[in-house]
Amino acid sequence: MSSGYILILAVLILGGVIATLGDRIGTRVGKARLSLFNLRPKKTAVVVTILTGILISASTLGILLVANRQFRDMILNFEVIQRRLRRANTDLDQAKAELGKTAEQKENVEAELNKSQVERGKVQAQLDRVKNSLKDAAALQRATEARRAQVEQQRNVVQAQLLSVSQQALALKSEILELESEQKQLTAQRDEVKAQIAARDQEIEERSKIIQQRDRDIAARDTVITQREERLRALEDQQVLLAREVDKLEQEAQRLRLGTPAILRNQVLASGVVRITNPQASNQAVDALLREANRVAQSALQPGVDGNGQILRITRSEVDQLVRQISDGRDYFVRILAAANYLLGEKTEVTVFADVVRNEVIYRPGDVLATTSLDPSKMTVTEIQDRINKLVAASIFRAKRAGLLSDNVQVSRIQALIQFIDGLRQYDSSIEIRAIAGDVTYTAGPMRLELIAVQNGQTVLQTSR
Repeated sequence: MSSGYILILAVLILGGVIATLGDRIGTRVGKARLSLFNLRPKKTAVVVTILTGILISASTLGILLVANRQFRDMILNFEVIQRRLRRANTDLDQAKAELGKTAEQKENVEAELNKSQVERGKVQAQLDRVKNSLKDAAALQRATEARRAQVEQQRNVVQAQLLSVSQQALALKSEILELESEQKQLTAQRDEVKAQIAARDQEIEERSKIIQQRDRDIAARDTVITQREERLRALEDQQVLLAREVDKLEQEAQRLRLGTPAILRNQVLASGVVRITNPQASNQAVDALLREANRVAQSALQPGVDGNGQILRITRSEVDQLVRQISDGRDYFVRILAAANYLLGEKTEVTVFADVVRNEVIYRPGDVLATTSLDPSKMTVTEIQDRINKLVAASIFRAKRAGLLSDNVQVSRIQALIQFIDGLRQYDSSIEIRAIAGDVTYTAGPMRLELIAVQNGQTVLQTSR
């Protein structure tokens, strides 16, 4: 328990004792009907009570004056203390004003230090050459922070000790001057660091461009790798399908070895060009093609045997899809093809499927399908004929790739070809042979080929003449 609590407790106890004694004295005076100063007993009791209260106040004040020096000094030297307090308040206001300026300057210094920290962090991560400068800046920052802590400590001391405010204010002024000097040094170092950062940023930008280009190259390679992986997966799937197809073909080949093939896989049993302007006619056109395919299949499997039975097998969904596909009023080339190999005399259903494509123009008259060059003076007739045969084969191959589905390819008559070859033998220099379309060629065919000989950009021979 502190001395203040003891003092308060003593004052309370003493006041209670004196009050009790005063009360008893007043009671006895009232009972004894005593008189003081020729007063009545009742008034004498009141006087005794007043004296008791005065004694309590005097004893309390005496105890405080004797026991507490600060209280005694405050009572006896109250005016002096007030004058000192006013002077201390004036000094405190001046110190607060100085502290406000110091705080503002400190905030400016802290802002500059924060900027220096950010710049130091960027430069330290990217530039090895600037590390020493950043270390110096960090050291200055730590010194500044230490001085700032010292200033804050001094400010707390100023608030706690009013008598030393003036001396601390002077110390703060000197510290502020030092901080301003250090701030100038930091500003100079910051400018130097900014210049180094600008140079390094330019170098980093150039390197970033190189890295971005490399990233684009890597992304392009990744795309190529992804495409190749997808192609590989597709090829693997195709390999599985082809393996199954090979197994099926081997089984069919085994069957073919045991008998005479009458219908081959993908053989066209019926075909035709259709244009449906009336949707109700779609079923009729499809039925006509299927009946023709059924007749051809029966004739192939059992030649010489008249039969009207249905041996084709095709699903209803395939027929409905075929009907819907050709019902838009455009020209279509429809083919009914065998789905497997069948032997002569085999009594079984023939599974078929339909193939539908737009009957579009593939070549127009004069379109070049293939070309070759030869020197008739250095070649025999057989060699010339072989070269022309290869030219015709290449033309047919390219026509197939362009979309020709018919096998009906008409080449010039034999007499015209002989005259064309004889005409070539009259030239003793290199000449260009072209295979061109003789008529408009559709997907359904047929295709008519003409041969022309060109020399120096001029047509000198043609099979159609």
